[in-house]
Amino acid sequence: MSTGSGTPSAPAPTAPTTPTRKSSMFSSLKIRNYRLFFTGQVVSNTGTWMQRIAQDWLVLSLTGSSAAVGITTALQFLPMLLFGLYGGVLVDRLPKRPALLVTQSAMALSGLALAALTLTGQVQVWHVYLAAFFVGLATVVDNPARQSFVSEMVGPDQLHNAVSLNSANFQSARLVGPAVAGLMITGVGTGWAFLANGLSFAAPIASLLLMRARELYPVKRTPRGKGQLREGLQYVAGRPELIWSVVLVGFIGTFGFNFPVWLSAFADNVFHVGAGGYSLLNTLMAAGSLGGALLAARRGSARMRLLILAALTFGALEIVASLAPSYWLFAVLMVPIGICGLTVNVTANTTVQMATDPAMRGRVMSLFMMVFMGGTPLGAPVIGWITDTYGARVGFALGGVVSAVAAAVIGLVLARVGGLRLSVGWERGTPRLRFVPRQREELATAA
Repeated sequence: MSTGSGTPSAPAPTAPTTPTRKSSMFSSLKIRNYRLFFTGQVVSNTGTWMQRIAQDWLVLSLTGSSAAVGITTALQFLPMLLFGLYGGVLVDRLPKRPALLVTQSAMALSGLALAALTLTGQVQVWHVYLAAFFVGLATVVDNPARQSFVSEMVGPDQLHNAVSLNSANFQSARLVGPAVAGLMITGVGTGWAFLANGLSFAAPIASLLLMRARELYPVKRTPRGKGQLREGLQYVAGRPELIWSVVLVGFIGTFGFNFPVWLSAFADNVFHVGAGGYSLLNTLMAAGSLGGALLAARRGSARMRLLILAALTFGALEIVASLAPSYWLFAVLMVPIGICGLTVNVTANTTVQMATDPAMRGRVMSLFMMVFMGGTPLGAPVIGWITDTYGARVGFALGGVVSAVAAAVIGLVLARVGGLRLSVGWERGTPRLRFVPRQREELATAA
């Protein structure tokens, strides 16, 4: 794999981007450094989800506006949009573990400050906005550093499994965090959720300090130089399996993942179920996401066709959920939405990481995260305004339509780039759609 800025011929985008093999679902946890990292992230991710639920509910309580919730989400992801690529350049230059110690400590301080303001009754909505923006600044370096550091802990053979388990880790915390946050909000108030999040960062900081440096897989750091940002963009542009994965997650991240806006609006304005009902919706979506992550860990490979299919299904399910007549039907649909959303995330993440040279991984992953997370500042206020003006159902349906259309169009583009065409046939009495090479289709027709 070339490390230069040229654009050599890329493999057909429909081919597996990792070897097709099944692995043990938890095989990467046999590695001590990754096991420490995984354990610390379980604690921290639980606190992060507690803060997300408390933050959204606090803003909604202070303002009564779904648009204000969207603004909060936008501010948290705006730094990634503005500075994400530069964060990737820094990550390729810096040692990952010290960088993560700094970013994790900064996010802990933000949670503790917001807890102090809330518990003393001094909190105002602009405080929440400021805290969200500060966390976003830390995330500019933290996200690509964490993504890149995984390969240094486990090596290339276990990378797919570790990426999938990271997602399972995040989603399992999402099962616990919203439930605990809901109990805290209704029982003792949002301030305690913020405090728990601030304290939870002690676990990942301790895990980073306890790692054995000699057991890491060293990656040569990129020396400071001119044109490194441009080199990273050219690297991605020359590879269809990278550029189209990034474009797809950009559309879905911008328009399809605005769940803080939609779920709070459905809980408060459509079904009138309060904070407990809101946390249950997040918990059910997390259950589906956890299932999707564990399936990905066992799958052992990442294919572009799986990415396209999962994105299409994700968009279609959002449209169906927007029409749900009852709270419980809407809640049940959160499970398959979670499965498909997580499958999109893990498959795209693994495809990009495995197809990227280690020396470029910080820049490539920062572009991936910038597009996936940084699109939210553009989409969240718009979706929030549409939700306030036309209702939660319209806002949710619009996100699903954009996600499904983007997946369909990109799927057709990849098929054309890969020299494929759609084949319609029957197998065991059921219709089957698949992409096949044009040459094979033409030979079959001639025969």
